[in-house]
Amino acid sequence: MSSAIFAQGTLLKIGDGATPVEGFTTIAEVNDLGGPALALEAVDVTNHSSLEGWKEFIGGLLDAGEVSFSINYQPTHATHNNTTGLIRDMRTRTKRNFQLIFTDSGNTTWSFTALVTGFEPTEPVDAQLTADVTLQITGKPTLV
Repeated sequence: MSSAIFAQGTLLKIGDGATPVEGFTTIAEVNDLGGPALALEAVDVTNHSSLEGWKEFIGGLLDAGEVSFSINYQPTHATHNNTTGLIRDMRTRTKRNFQLIFTDSGNTTWSFTALVTGFEPTEPVDAQLTADVTLQITGKPTLV
């Protein structure tokens, strides 16, 4: 029997930067989420003594990658807009703390700092206004 976890209800929250206790607000109307795309750089250390000409690698730098998601775009919503939201953060190059909270029984939370590197609205004639958003994670995420 599968132990799969239904993903609907996963939350993406954005921090307010307050100290000593930062508050987090759920980004409104998030649809599909992807990432973080964790990766380890493989550093080629092949040399003339490598056994029978096989390539050799060691682990290099870790990269937390990106988080991408789509939203039902609300231009005046505080988490979306040009004054306080994702668009402002991209325009002002602001690093922000985020939390990705999964729907498992322990509410597993991945916390990370990221830059908004993409915000692309789509305005179809026969559907809702949406936007695709990309977050580039910077530094070490906390995966709990």
